Amino acid sequence: MASGVEVKSSSIDGKGCYATHSFRKGRKISEYVGERISRHEIKRRLQGAQRIHICAIDSYWAIDGSVGGNGTQYINHSCNPNAFIKIINGRIYFYALRDIAPSEEITVDYIASWHDDETKCFCNAPNCRGTINKIQGRSGSS
Repeated sequence: MASGVEVKSSSIDGKGCYATHSFRKGRKISEYVGERISRHEIKRRLQGAQRIHICAIDSYWAIDGSVGGNGTQYINHSCNPNAFIKIINGRIYFYALRDIAPSEEITVDYIASWHDDETKCFCNAPNCRGTINKIQGRSGSS
C-alpha cells in the first residue's frame, strides 16, 4: 500500500483510495505503480474488462495497476477532482489539486481514459457532466 493512502468502500464506485493524512495543494500524493504494458497488451486487456485499472504513460506504454498495484489503482473519477496526474520520466504520479483532508477520497478527472464514452459518472459533484469521458451531447471531445 502506498504511504498516506488506504483503500476502502466508495460511494462513487466500488473501492476508493482515501487520504490517511492531509495533502497540501501541489504536494505529491503517490506514484501509480503496477505492470508496465504495451499498447498491444492494453488492447487485449481492455476486451471485456469490467474494471479498468490501466493508466497511460504515452501513446505506447501504460501501467496496469491491477497487477502489482499499491492502492492508487482505486482512485476514482470525479468531475470535480481533488488530484491530478503528472507523468515524469515515464512514471505516473498523483498530485493534490487542492488541499486534501485526512479520510477524504482522492479523485481525478478521467476525461481522457479507455472507458466507453457512455460510461456513467456517479461522482455527484454539482458540475457532474453525467459521463466519465466526455461532456454529454458533444461528440468528439475527450
